[in-house]
Amino acid sequence: MANTKQIEELKIILLDRKEKINRNIQGSRDSIDSLKDSECKDEFDYAEVSSDSFKEGIIANQQIKELNEIEDALKGIEKGTYGICEMCDESIAIGRLRAKPFAKFCTPCREIYEAE
Repeated sequence: MANTKQIEELKIILLDRKEKINRNIQGSRDSIDSLKDSECKDEFDYAEVSSDSFKEGIIANQQIKELNEIEDALKGIEKGTYGICEMCDESIAIGRLRAKPFAKFCTPCREIYEAE
């Protein structure tokens, strides 16, 4: 079980990551907007712009997913449920939380979840 000091350290990591993701998402949106405004002289230009927009969109969607997980973790800190496995209600090991501060499951439950 993570102690109060460890939870505060992890909260700082979560907040820093949240800020970085928000900047990245905004950058992706700006990039997509600029790609939409670019002129396509032929089908190759169009294909490149489409491909770049698609990649930016996938990256932004993945980061939005991570952002939601971070938000859930921060809410858990506020409610006092942070670091508790959502499947078995046991404490998530501090090593796992340091590796993935927004982890929802302990390692054994994560393996079960991923197998399903």
